[in-house]
Amino acid sequence: MIAVITDSTCDIPDALIEKYGIIVVPQYIIWEGEQFRDRVDMQPIEFYVRLGTDPHRPTTSQAGSDDFMVAIEKAIEQGATEAMILTISSAMSGTYNMAKQAAEKAPIPVRVIDSKGPTMSLGWQVLVAARARDEGATLDEMIAKVARVRSGLVQLVAMETLEYLQYGGRIGDAVKWVGNILKVKPLVSIDHESGRVQPIGLARTQHSLKDMLYKKFFDQLGEGKKLHIAVLHGNALDEAQKLVERIKEEFKPVELLVNITGPVLGINTGPGALALCGYAEE
Repeated sequence: MIAVITDSTCDIPDALIEKYGIIVVPQYIIWEGEQFRDRVDMQPIEFYVRLGTDPHRPTTSQAGSDDFMVAIEKAIEQGATEAMILTISSAMSGTYNMAKQAAEKAPIPVRVIDSKGPTMSLGWQVLVAARARDEGATLDEMIAKVARVRSGLVQLVAMETLEYLQYGGRIGDAVKWVGNILKVKPLVSIDHESGRVQPIGLARTQHSLKDMLYKKFFDQLGEGKKLHIAVLHGNALDEAQKLVERIKEEFKPVELLVNITGPVLGINTGPGALALCGYAEE
C-alpha cells in the first residue's frame, strides 16, 4: 500500500481527506506565546473571528521532521509499504525540507514532492495522487501524474488588502505594490514553477476585484475541458457561494469544491479573501 501524506495547508475538505485516507500533518500557529495546531487546536472560523478582534498578530511555525516521522509511522501501522509526501511550496515554507529529513530516516521508501503552491494548489495534487493510487498506479506513476496536473494548475487569490501578505512574509514579487498597501485590493497568482506569489492586478472596489478574479482565472484555465475547480474563502462563505453558483451555471465543472482557507494561510491572506484554484483534466 502507498500512503499519501500532506500538510495542513492543503485546504482539502474533510470529507475527501477521510474518503482517501490522506494523512495530514498540522502546521502551527503562534499567538501571544501559545502554540496551536492548524485545524486541530484552532479551527478556521475561530481563527478569523479572533484575527478581526485581537490587536496581537499571530505568526506561524512549520511542521518539523519529527511531525512527519509520526505521520510516516502512522502510515506503516496502517499497512503502508511506501509513502508519498506532498508539501506546500518550498519557496514559501521550510516544510518541504522537514519532510525530506523525515523521509531519509524512514524505514520504508518515501518520496517527497514540492507542490510549488499553497492551499488547493497543494490540495489538488494530493487528491490526484490519492486517486491515481486507488486506480492501481505505482509510486512513480503517481508522481508523474501529479507533475502533469501541477503544470496546468491555475490559482488566483483576491484580497481585501495587501497588509496580511506583507506581514506574513509571503509577498513574493508583489512587493512592488507595497506603496499602495492601504489604497487597493490586490489580485495575485501562484507561479507553479517558482512556487512564488506573482502580482496580477489591483482593484479599487470589491466588485471590480471579484470580476477580475473570475475573468483572469478562466482566461488562464481555458474552456471546453473537464474542469476541477476549488473556491476558497477567508470566512466569506456567502461571497464564495456566489462564485460557486456562477461557475456552475457558466462552466459546469466536473468537480467543484468550496472550503474555508485554514489559519496558517489565512495569516497571509486575511479575512474576506477569495481564491480560485483548478485545472483542466487531460
